[in-house]
Amino acid sequence: MKQLKNLLFVAFVLALPGGEAHAQEAYLGEVRTYAFDFCPRAQASLNGQLLPISQNQALFSLLGTMYGGDGRTTFALPTLKPIRTATGAPLLQCIALQGIYPPR
Repeated sequence: MKQLKNLLFVAFVLALPGGEAHAQEAYLGEVRTYAFDFCPRAQASLNGQLLPISQNQALFSLLGTMYGGDGRTTFALPTLKPIRTATGAPLLQCIALQGIYPPR
């Protein structure tokens, strides 16, 4: 869990003139929790799956082989324990595969 600390980014909601709220685009590697059983487009479930470096170079530059993979052709996503609501319903945690590269 300590290693995941670097992955957690806060999703901000920006107030636009006119009172409308607009969600900011996700940061690459941002972890979000959803109350449905699938990850939105451009996101993947945090279940330890291997991803090819050639198709996810920016995310690999953030994660490296911290969670697994051979570092030449593949790297792994973290595995998180499921989160459950007070009623026992599962919440799905997903990581953004595309988005804004986080500033340092």
